[in-house]
Amino acid sequence: MTEAQRDAGLRAVAETLDRIDVDVYADAGRDPLAPILGAGDPAASVCIFGRDPGRDEVKHAMPFIGAGGQKVRDGLHRRLHGADCPDFAASVAVGDAVFWANTVPYKPIGNKVWSVKTRRACQPYVADLLVNHFAGDHVLTLGRVAFDWFGLADKATRDALKAFWEREDRFEASIEVEVGAADRRRTLTLHPLPHPSPLNATWYGRFPGLLDARLAALL
Repeated sequence: MTEAQRDAGLRAVAETLDRIDVDVYADAGRDPLAPILGAGDPAASVCIFGRDPGRDEVKHAMPFIGAGGQKVRDGLHRRLHGADCPDFAASVAVGDAVFWANTVPYKPIGNKVWSVKTRRACQPYVADLLVNHFAGDHVLTLGRVAFDWFGLADKATRDALKAFWEREDRFEASIEVEVGAADRRRTLTLHPLPHPSPLNATWYGRFPGLLDARLAALL
């Protein structure tokens, strides 16, 4: 699938959605049908995989640039340069060290999670991106929704991921999964992390340390 075909397919899906936050797109002067997907270096060894974009991502037409994404970018900067990002420009630049993708490349109203139906509608295009465009083998998933996305198309994988998530060491351990596109399948290794949102009170304070450990093992 070419980039143009992926874009056209996702636009067709977006036209059927009634929960795209069109007001935020209008305020930013952005096209609400344009997917925010696949930034960074597709030749990188690691993909950062999250749920969906927010207001800042729409404003900059770039994934993982808001508050939660900045925590991830700070971790990347610490790993590569020994310190947190000094400014916004540095946070953008350090993103070129990895690849970035989301389960659904559109901002939902109220940042409420997209339905499983919507995630499944976008899944063939996101899967093609990971299978045929991203060259690496490792995926850092942020939160349960991003992790569970890898089981959307296959019940056996879904059951394996559910069992894995119940492990106490899920944020230190890893699991291999097969991801299929229309023309091929390949194996990716998932390295789950909690979602870096301040609303995730249980894990928010521990997120930087967990991220640092993951990046130290992978980069």
